[in-house]
Amino acid sequence: MAEFRIETDRLILRAWRAGDVDPLMQTLNTPAVTRWLDGPRARDHYVALHQRMAQGQARDGHCFWIVERKADAVLLGLCGLRRAGHAGTPVRGMMELGWRLGEAYWGQGYAKEAARAAIDWCRAHRPEDTRIIAYTVPDNQPSWGLMIGLGMVRWPELDFDHPAFPAGHILCRHIVYALDRTA
Repeated sequence: MAEFRIETDRLILRAWRAGDVDPLMQTLNTPAVTRWLDGPRARDHYVALHQRMAQGQARDGHCFWIVERKADAVLLGLCGLRRAGHAGTPVRGMMELGWRLGEAYWGQGYAKEAARAAIDWCRAHRPEDTRIIAYTVPDNQPSWGLMIGLGMVRWPELDFDHPAFPAGHILCRHIVYALDRTA
């Protein structure tokens, strides 16, 4: 069976490989990248992330895929789709679009290009998912700015408190944007 792969003009979105953990950790495990994700993490966090994404790809046919630059195969980060899994939140089970790129790759349009490819894939391969959501903390303007740039619309009725953080914590409240199939 061929490896999962989406190509854009400049990028490749692909399934995770065993050797991705360390390069991904090197790219993403910085204070700037993890600012809205509760800070840098130990390697076992990235090993567990790899396992969850590989399981999602095998089970569902999608996950937050590895993003590589076509020109030189440099690993830029991740982007893709998964089922939102936070129990007790209004987004649980919805198709979630997510991305995370190393700070050296910010401001170059890579996140938007990868996210657009993931949206197009979802529309072509998951017609039952009429809505794609994305979420972040209110202070993460670059993230919700990209959501708006992708044509997503704010859905305050889906906002939620993240179960991993106590009430009042700066990372507790999450705002939700959505893109309906008709958009």
